[in-house]
Amino acid sequence: MKQILNNLNKLAKDKHIENKKYFDKLKKKQPKNLDYVMQDLHDAEFKKTDCLQCANCCKTTGPLFTLADIERISKSFRQKPQQFIEQYLRIDEDKDYVLKSVPCTFLDSENYCMIYDVRPKACREFPHTDRKKFHQISDLTLKNVAICPAAYNIVEEMKKKLPL
Repeated sequence: MKQILNNLNKLAKDKHIENKKYFDKLKKKQPKNLDYVMQDLHDAEFKKTDCLQCANCCKTTGPLFTLADIERISKSFRQKPQQFIEQYLRIDEDKDYVLKSVPCTFLDSENYCMIYDVRPKACREFPHTDRKKFHQISDLTLKNVAICPAAYNIVEEMKKKLPL
């Protein structure tokens, strides 16, 4: 996994222009079965990908925290939401709540999430490759390809399965 992660950024950069063109075409001419194909590709990839071997998303980026996330997590900590915000979060340039620092505060040394049962929605849905209306998140997917080996593999398979 370490070797894959070391090469992922370069692979993603090498494919970025190709992927950008592909997603631009996808927005213009969206296949009717896109969401079904993406769900199948996502499921197939995650049958062979173990996120605990990687956790690159937790080590290199931080999720957005919705107010519902903050309520749920702070409740599990037996804290008031404002205490949780002050202890762990900051407001970014887009006015969103994000972690004060990465790697994620809640990632342990064995890549387990210490708040897994109450983790933010963004974490539960990452890398978003099985989201409905997938064509609407192409910019996000282009970013995630450089972070997540599974997302990279899914996009490569997508281009084979849905040539445009």
